[in-house]
Amino acid sequence: MSDKPTATNVVILGAGVIGLTIAHVLTTNSPDAYNVKIVARDMPEDLASQAFASPWAGANWSPMRGFDEAQQQRERATFNKLWDMIPTGLVMPLPSRVFYGESDDLEQLWYRTLVRDFRVLEPGEVPTGAITGVSFTTISLNPEVYLPWLKDELLSKGVQFIRRKVHSLGEAAALAGPGGVVVNATGLGARSLIGVEDKDVYPIRGQTIIVQAPSVKEFISFPLGEPLTDGQATYMIPRPSPPGQVLLGGTYQPGSWDLSIDFPTAKGILARCTALAPALAGPETRILSHNVGLRPARKGGARVDAEWKKLPLENQWLSPQDNAEPPAEGEVLVAHAYGFGPAGFQNSWGAAEEVASLIELKLKKSA
Repeated sequence: MSDKPTATNVVILGAGVIGLTIAHVLTTNSPDAYNVKIVARDMPEDLASQAFASPWAGANWSPMRGFDEAQQQRERATFNKLWDMIPTGLVMPLPSRVFYGESDDLEQLWYRTLVRDFRVLEPGEVPTGAITGVSFTTISLNPEVYLPWLKDELLSKGVQFIRRKVHSLGEAAALAGPGGVVVNATGLGARSLIGVEDKDVYPIRGQTIIVQAPSVKEFISFPLGEPLTDGQATYMIPRPSPPGQVLLGGTYQPGSWDLSIDFPTAKGILARCTALAPALAGPETRILSHNVGLRPARKGGARVDAEWKKLPLENQWLSPQDNAEPPAEGEVLVAHAYGFGPAGFQNSWGAAEEVASLIELKLKKSA
């Protein structure tokens, strides 16, 4: 599909769930306003690539505690959007039990009126090692199905996909042109992207196992958002498709870039999950894969903002050059959306709406 001649050029760096969802919101809310290109080294079909986080995510909506109002608002918006997608079959409702190691007033949890069927568990329903717990109905999806679906949706809307490693914001700005928009949704890549170089970005290593376990029907987690000092985090997440698949976790290891599989860790994951869900010990359980992914976190929380930048951009001269053409002059709008850590999928729609609103507002003010 050819570009719309009067539309604003938008270049989105990153084809993970954040970049894809931003493209979806832009092209849905304002279909004639933008020519959108997604430029990335790794594409949604690269499901075996450990160079980006999205294929390895648990991808359920798993409520976090103690986060700020901006993040909670993104998570509210995303929950509501994904809940509405249940009839598509991409998303399924998921009964859940979450256990905590302290006795806070669980009736005051921020998400209690958002999820369905919320209740505080009775003491007899809480396993040894936990103090309190809640049950509710949330949602889950399978990234291996959902990410290619998002790409197909975007292709049908005229979004162009360009496989390319981009070294700098300046390279992206050259693609967008003066008056265009660059969206930085590069995750861990924001550490090394020239013109951003955000050293507050860091990985959180997650090791998981995918099993075929049709008898496991609920999300169970202990502890949630508060991993033990040795980096363990115990959870199991059934998925809508293929039927019977369950993701078992896991680890939560800030600062670790190790992408190798540690089999003693895998044994521990299986033992801890089986203690919470004895059905995993049944004869129908089969290990399908061992996985390691790096969650793209950021000290101080996710960065979601937008500002106009003069061309050529700062440090653009450091970027490898494919040609000798002089850099363009003018301004480009740069939006950032990265650093969501373990919560990229459950922030995705809320963050995308926020970025789309920022872009629309900034463009109107400059008109």
